[in-house]
Amino acid sequence: MINQLIKKAVSESLKALYGLEISSESIELQPTKKEFTGDVTLVVFPFVKAAKKRPEDCAEEIGKAVSESIEWIESYNVIKGFLNFKIGDKYWLNFLNDNKCKADFGTIQTKNTKPIVIEYSSPNTNKPLHLGHIRNNLLGWSVSQILKANGENVKMVNLVNDRGIHICKSMRAWQLFANGETPQSSKEKGDHLVGKYYVLFDKEYKKQTAELMNGGMDEDTAKKEAPIMKEASDMLVKWEQGDKSVRELWQTMNEWVYEGFNQTYARLGISFDKIYYESETYKLGKALVEKGLSEGIFYRRDDGSVWIDLTQDGLDEKLLLRKDGTSVYMTQDLGTATLRHNDFGSEKLIYVVGNEQIYHFQVLKLIIQKLGFSWAKDIYHLSYGMVELPNGKMKSREGTVVDADDLMQQMYEEAKKISEEHGKNQDMSEEESDKLYNTLALGALKYFILKVDPTKTMLFNPEESIDFNGNTGPFIQYTHARICSIVRKAVEEGIEVENSEINDNITLNDKEKEVIKNISSFSDVVKEAGKNYSPSLIANYVYNLAKSFNGFYQDCSILKEENKDIKQMRVCLAYFTSKVIKTAMNLLGIEVPERM
Repeated sequence: MINQLIKKAVSESLKALYGLEISSESIELQPTKKEFTGDVTLVVFPFVKAAKKRPEDCAEEIGKAVSESIEWIESYNVIKGFLNFKIGDKYWLNFLNDNKCKADFGTIQTKNTKPIVIEYSSPNTNKPLHLGHIRNNLLGWSVSQILKANGENVKMVNLVNDRGIHICKSMRAWQLFANGETPQSSKEKGDHLVGKYYVLFDKEYKKQTAELMNGGMDEDTAKKEAPIMKEASDMLVKWEQGDKSVRELWQTMNEWVYEGFNQTYARLGISFDKIYYESETYKLGKALVEKGLSEGIFYRRDDGSVWIDLTQDGLDEKLLLRKDGTSVYMTQDLGTATLRHNDFGSEKLIYVVGNEQIYHFQVLKLIIQKLGFSWAKDIYHLSYGMVELPNGKMKSREGTVVDADDLMQQMYEEAKKISEEHGKNQDMSEEESDKLYNTLALGALKYFILKVDPTKTMLFNPEESIDFNGNTGPFIQYTHARICSIVRKAVEEGIEVENSEINDNITLNDKEKEVIKNISSFSDVVKEAGKNYSPSLIANYVYNLAKSFNGFYQDCSILKEENKDIKQMRVCLAYFTSKVIKTAMNLLGIEVPERM
């Protein structure tokens, strides 16, 4: 790529001119601003001191040396400390010719490296997946695909939180209020049914707490003494003791939930290489706690609970086992991290978890270090902001969440309505139309969420996300379908694409060059997205590519162009653009239709 050639030439010229040893990787280039002439800009201010020259003189000397060593550079100009290189049309045409048919353009083949393990989803088996889980799943899936595109050996894992007090709450409420209701008898999806009883538990808990407070009890005591909460806590103790009836109910209700989860994952297009269960990992966590106790890393309080004192590390004291001996999240996370490292011998453990858990992962990493495991340094928390709605935050206990299944169906109905209004499904069978609506719906949902920087809290607006105009998934999907239509018609006319040779004596106009330049930067964007674990870089890149193609398409005739060489080049440019759009959208987990 031209940027790598320029960086190498700049590095060599700095050594020859000023004796400066600077690697090409550390030299930064940027696109030339539109108000100036050029394609690539080097900022020379970092080298001025060593050169002992004015910025303009330094830039002039470097520009002369680099342009003499690279035949593709047509000219250069200096604006104060900014050195702008103009790349000749021959380079862009050769780039288009050489890369237009590469199936893996912009990506790297898998390197022989230790795996990077990415945990995402991590649902609780007391409720269905909701909008917050969707962001988690989409981030985890997309970051995995982006790292694979950077040649990494990625293992995608899920930790199902299938035990604990929250699970017992749903179980106890089902015992009290269900009258034997099952997914089969109610014709309700299993995870929805169990989630309903989680909400009922909270309602009954609040009712009982209020009654105790009305009887003169203070709030903290009332919350502890509410019968339904004590019953759920007793159930957790029995579960850890292996009580047969409790375990059987737990197994039955979890199976209802898993069946529901699998349906949601399938529709969302999410999968995993391995699934861990907290019910299987917490025992290893408890063993690690015993190890820490014996080594004096942890301590036991008078009530029997086990803690670690991290105040000397700037944190606080952290609970590891309750006084009744039952586990907490930290207990099972210690076990899961250890098991996962042993399973994969991983280079890095990435946890995709919301930013409200930043402190939890600081503590987890520190405890693992104190237990003597050197791989603790490889733990990375990929935190993300919450998803909010126009009417505020979601609360599972109060039943105010936006259910993932309901949201996907709402998006489907919206996609169907808008497609029919715009005539996007003309001449399609019912089956083809259904597939199109689902593709658009998921494309709208995924793109709207992934285009936002992961660290930021975001507001999700379903109506805005499905628009065929603007920075949306459907806009990019429609652009891809339009290009595919152009290429199909070109092939019908007998125009070769894959086996064609582009005439490199053509003069490119600004619109054509802009599209080619955008395409040429794709591999750099993929690298940057992998480095920062940021699908938003890919999303905004592909939007800009689609936008620049549409600008080119409006100004430049393709199939009606009379000059055969230019027509051939434009068809190849359209074809190449469609391939890059498809690859980029696939990194986001989004399908792009060929017909609309």
